[in-house]
Amino acid sequence: MATIKTVYLGDLRTENEHLQSGNKIITDAPTDNQGKGEAFSPTDLLATALGNCIMTIMGIKARDNGIDITGTEIEITKIMASDPRRVAEVVVDFHFPQKGYTTEEKQIVESVAGISPVPLSLHPDLKQTIIFNW
Repeated sequence: MATIKTVYLGDLRTENEHLQSGNKIITDAPTDNQGKGEAFSPTDLLATALGNCIMTIMGIKARDNGIDITGTEIEITKIMASDPRRVAEVVVDFHFPQKGYTTEEKQIVESVAGISPVPLSLHPDLKQTIIFNW
């Protein structure tokens, strides 16, 4: 059974429906690739998926160990390359709330950063830079 239904709306825009929940995401081509840039681009979603997948697996590990990381913010930077046009690097910069985490708690949370499904599914040529700010 399908997970997502996508409809091309024209003008380099798609509408994507998550079939289980009915939630929708619009994508646009970026302005540097003939698009309007009025929504996430497909490569923006790739970068977003990387950061969110890492955050989710860290959230699971933190919850299982009684560590509260609620309020953690992520700044995600997508760096493009050309010839061929592709995502060359994604920088995922985590900013944890000031809650007095111990060294052990930090190590527990950080230990799972690279072992979630999205990081493991991406091509090894895509550089994944993960930064932890405690």
